[in-house]
Amino acid sequence: MLKNKKIIITGAASGIGKEIVNQCLREGASVIACDMNEQALHHLSSMYGHEGLHTYQLDVSKYEEVASFFLNMESEHSDVDGLVNNAGIYLAKNIMDYHVDEIDKVLDINVKGFVYFSQMFGKKLIQRQRKGVIVNMSSVSGIEGSSDAIYGLSKAAILGLTKSCAMNFSPYIRVNAVAPTMVHTPMMETIPDWRKEEYASHQLIDTPVMPEDVADTVVFLLSEKSKHYTGATFDINNGGYLR
Repeated sequence: MLKNKKIIITGAASGIGKEIVNQCLREGASVIACDMNEQALHHLSSMYGHEGLHTYQLDVSKYEEVASFFLNMESEHSDVDGLVNNAGIYLAKNIMDYHVDEIDKVLDINVKGFVYFSQMFGKKLIQRQRKGVIVNMSSVSGIEGSSDAIYGLSKAAILGLTKSCAMNFSPYIRVNAVAPTMVHTPMMETIPDWRKEEYASHQLIDTPVMPEDVADTVVFLLSEKSKHYTGATFDINNGGYLR
């Protein structure tokens, strides 16, 4: 479905991001995998050893690093046409236990990182009147609330960013969001047990959501099969929250 596509994926070296890389490569895309963990990026390269995989170490919350990355894109990957904003952190803290530096860290990565990449990707394509796609990783926490209020805030912000960018980047770039429920990744181990049980009790489908299930939806949204979708949020929550 993604033959001849070139896609940037942030937070690409672990969890959901890693599975998105896997499926994009399998579907014929070239992937530019970004992550701040250099060791994990090396592991990603050794796992896939794919000529279509390019890795870049950067911190999405640092504007200068993102700007430098996109400057490199001009010479190395000028034909990029997809972006998956996936990098994010979850501290699993009550809002009353947050320190100011922790608030800044979550919002810098989970919100500003998405803004920086969206802005620079949008400029790059629109200046050339090229068609493209952005997929933003939100969460059920951004829709229904989170036991970690700062994380929930960050994921709700992404839904607003998605709709606004869909308007601002039209008609060249389609922008959609994916909002999964709990997904079986290492991050899930930090969610309080009571919250896991609450999520599970609402679900109409008893099969756990896995990273590959989320990646299936991301691949669909990156492909031409979703050509009539923009500004939309795709819930992956086993029917847990019907709206």
